[in-house]
Formats: sequence, C-alpha cells, structure tokens
Amino acid sequence: MSNGSAGATAYVSLATFAVPPGGKYPIFLAGIFVYLFCVLCNVTLLAAIALRRHLHKPVYFILLSLPLNDLMGVTAMLPKVLAGVLAESNRTPYPLCVLQAFLLHLYGGGILFILAAMAFDRYVAICMPLRYNTVMTPGVVVGVVTTVWTLDLVLITALFSLQSGLRRCRSDVANVFCDNPSLLKLMCGDTSVNNVVGLVSTAVVQALSLSVQVFSYVKILMACAVTRRTEPRKKAVNTCVAQLLILIIFEIAGTFTILSHRFQNVSGDLQKAMGVLIFLISPLLNPLVYGLYTSEIRNALLGVLKKRVFV
Repeated sequence: MSNGSAGATAYVSLATFAVPPGGKYPIFLAGIFVYLFCVLCNVTLLAAIALRRHLHKPVYFILLSLPLNDLMGVTAMLPKVLAGVLAESNRTPYPLCVLQAFLLHLYGGGILFILAAMAFDRYVAICMPLRYNTVMTPGVVVGVVTTVWTLDLVLITALFSLQSGLRRCRSDVANVFCDNPSLLKLMCGDTSVNNVVGLVSTAVVQALSLSVQVFSYVKILMACAVTRRTEPRKKAVNTCVAQLLILIIFEIAGTFTILSHRFQNVSGDLQKAMGVLIFLISPLLNPLVYGLYTSEIRNALLGVLKKRVFV
C-alpha cells in the first residue's frame, strides 16, 4: 500500500490514554499484572486439558481453541497499549499496525465461532446423550475446529485485502490500538465499500454464531424442562450460564465499540476503554468460568496442585 502524500509516513501514531501525573507507572504495573494473570490462567487451562488423559474428549478438544484464541488477542493488544502508556507516545511501524489489527479482528471472530462450536457440542451431549459418541467422532471434531478457524481466517483476510487498493494519506490513528475502522480513517478517497464489507462481515459472523447458539441453547433448555434427572439439568444450566454470560458481556462491549466509530459524539476515552475491555473479557473470564463451572477441569487442576504441594 502506497503513501498518498507527505502526511503518510512509514510509521503511524496511535492515541494514548489521558494518564494523570505520576500515574503511568502504577497503571503500567497493574496492566502487566493483568496480562501475566491472563497468560497464566490460559496456559494452565491448556496444560490441564493437554496433560490429563481423562480430559481428552471432544468438548475439551474444542475448548482448546478458546485459550489459544484468548492468548493471541490479549498478546496482540495489551503489551502495545501498556508500552504507549509508559512511553507517553504510541508510535509504531505501519505494517505492525496492520498485523495488530488483523490479529485482533481474528480474535473477535474466533470467540464467536468457538462459542458456537461449543454450544453445538453441548446440544449433542445433552439432547442426544446416547448418540454423542457416534455424532461427535474425532473426525467430526477435527472438522468443526478446522471449519471454525478457516472460516474466521477467510472472512478477516477478505476484509483486510480490500485495503490494498486504497491510498493512505494520514498517519494519526484515533484509537489506542489498530483496528480496521481506525485504519480506514487513514485512507484517502471513498472507503464506503470497505465500510459496507466490514459491516457485512460482522453481520455474517454474528448471524452464523448466534443462530447456532440460540438453536443449541433453546434445545438444551427444552430438554432440561422435561428431564427428571437433577444432575444432568444442573450440569446443563451451569454450562449455559457460563457461556451465555461471556457471550453477553462480549457482545455488549463489541457492539458499543463498533457503533462508536459511526457516531462523533461518543467520548474518546470511553471508546478507548471499551475497546480495550473487549480483549480482556474473554482471556480473564474464560479460564475462571470454565475452571469453576466444569467439574472435570476443576478436579484436574486441584489434583495437579495437590501433587505439587505434597511432592
């Protein structure tokens, strides 16, 4: 992509948070703690599933994608934002800005597709328990996970490939991290096609993900309503509540951030904060929610901790 004028350089300058005097070091240290906590929790979840043989089941194989996606998202976003807080400036090479935006959008689509895949697995497990092993075969599970990542990658690649035909003439990004709407604001000329494709891509991701999840959860709740077995009902409700809680919080933050780019009267600091929150919700909540609500994972983690303590 070529620079359209002297206003576009090989670097872009990202916005920074309004940090009060003397506040940058506490904010930086708090951010580092949050980042390390996210990494520790998600790596622990990955290790528990990978190392404990009794967790080598279809549902946990699908679940593996969630911490991997979370690690990608929080690593692509938080360290760069914290570096900007510490340096009180946020200048970065333009190709790295595009890479960050690509990874963050891949993360956003990945969450929705992975949650949809997990909802479908729970639907089969709870509504068709006797057929679960014949439906969720290793081949089907691999196909589901492959479809999730391939579809996400194709949609995001198509979205960003459209930028190659645009001319960049500005270098000031209005956000604390790079994303597609912020990059489009750097371009000269008509970006209406890109905006429409971006909205359509978002709508496709939302429609595919939410339709699968709504169908699955409605069927699960109907099955819970007619079953007389308390334990399956309790397990189903816990699973639904955990995933729905994460989905609702993510959707609220994501919808606000997307719409805020279309309106001029939204507070800049609020837009930045909500944007950052999107990439912290899943990495922070997922390991805790699935560790607490999923008894097999919880017991596996407790078993590992007991062995460590008594060794």
